[in-house]
Amino acid sequence: MGIRGRKAEAGVFLAVAFVAAGLLGAVQPATGIPPEVLQLTQFGPAAGVFALALLWPARIRRRLAGALSAAPDPAPATATATGAGAGAGDGLPLPRGTGAASTAGWLLLTAPLVVALSAGAYAVLHEGPVATDPRTLSHPFLLVAVAQLVGACGEEIGWRCLLQPLLRTRFGPLTASVLVGLVWGVWHVGVFAQAPAYAAGFLVATVAMSVVLGLALERVRGGRLLLAGGFHALVNLGMLLFMDEESGAVPPMLLFGAACLVAGVLWVLRTDGRTQGVTIAAVRRSAL
Repeated sequence: MGIRGRKAEAGVFLAVAFVAAGLLGAVQPATGIPPEVLQLTQFGPAAGVFALALLWPARIRRRLAGALSAAPDPAPATATATGAGAGAGDGLPLPRGTGAASTAGWLLLTAPLVVALSAGAYAVLHEGPVATDPRTLSHPFLLVAVAQLVGACGEEIGWRCLLQPLLRTRFGPLTASVLVGLVWGVWHVGVFAQAPAYAAGFLVATVAMSVVLGLALERVRGGRLLLAGGFHALVNLGMLLFMDEESGAVPPMLLFGAACLVAGVLWVLRTDGRTQGVTIAAVRRSAL
C-alpha cells in the first residue's frame, strides 16, 4: 500500500474517531449509563477501526495482527531485516517476542509507578495523602474497574492497535509513539476548556504514556489490546482513587504529567538499540 492509501486510512480513522466520540458523548445522558462508571466517548476510536474494517477489511485485519491472538511468525527473510522494531500493519512482521513476557510485566508495573509518583508528590504538596475509599464510590468498585478496562480497550484498539502500527510504516517507534500521544491528547477536546497549564500537563501525560505503550508493545506479538487496555485502566483507576485532577485543579494534573514523563524517559532508556535502530526503509519494504 502506498503513502496515499495510508493517508486515506489515517484520515478516515481520525475523522470517525473524533466525530463518533462527540456523538457518543451527546447521547450518553439518554442511555442512563453513569459517566463516572463508563464514558461512551471512549468508543470513538473503536468506531474508527470499525469504519476502516468496512472499507478495507483485509488490510485492517493485517493491521490488527497481534491485537488479541498472537500474530503469525515473521518470515525469516524479513525477521532479520526489521528486527524488534517492526510494527503490525500491512503485514509487517512482528518480533518473535524475545523478552515479551518480561516487557508486558514491566508495562503493567509502570502504571502503579506513575500513580505512586503522582500521588506521592501530591501528598507532599497537600501535607497528607489524598485518597478515596473504594467503598464510598457511588457504584461498586468491581463494576467501575471492569467498565474502566472495557472503555480503555475501546480507545486502545484505535490508538495502539491501529494508529501506532500505521505510523510505524513511516516512522520509528519513538516518533510514532509521540505522534499517537499528541493525537490522543488532542482527541480529549474537553481538556482545552481548562486552564492552559492543565491542558499542557495533560498533553505531556498522553505523549509520555504513548511512548511507554509504543515502546513496550514493540516486542509483544499477542494480546496487545489487553496489555494496552490494562495499563490504561490501571492508570485511570489509580488517579480516581488517589488524585483529584478531574476537578480541573492544575497542580495534580501537572504532577501527573511529570510522573508520566519520568516513566516515558525510563522506557526510552530501557529500550535497546535494536528497537530504536530499525530503519524506516526496511519497514516500508515489508509494507509494500
